[in-house]
Amino acid sequence: MSKEYKTFNEFYPYYLSQHCNTYCKTLHFIGTSLVVALTISSIVMFDLRLLLYVPLAGYIFAWVGHYFFEKNKPATFKYPLFSLLSDFKMYYELLTLKIPFDSSIEK
Repeated sequence: MSKEYKTFNEFYPYYLSQHCNTYCKTLHFIGTSLVVALTISSIVMFDLRLLLYVPLAGYIFAWVGHYFFEKNKPATFKYPLFSLLSDFKMYYELLTLKIPFDSSIEK
């Protein structure tokens, strides 16, 4: 990653380019779903201890996807905030079918 990204709008296309593999995107989706579920459960159950599992759920699935399937280094290390925001944007776009899980059917 040689280019320096100054804005989220510049960064997001790069982020998507690092998530082309169907399995990587699926693992991200599972991890982010768990993050959302754990956060909501923590609030509903008044149990803040559940929040301890949020980073674990989010990162484990994403990093497995990058290491074993995408074979690249997660952008989180250089752009943590942009990466977090991008993950939630990609999650929403996958959920609403704006982008496909299967990269062979990109629009």
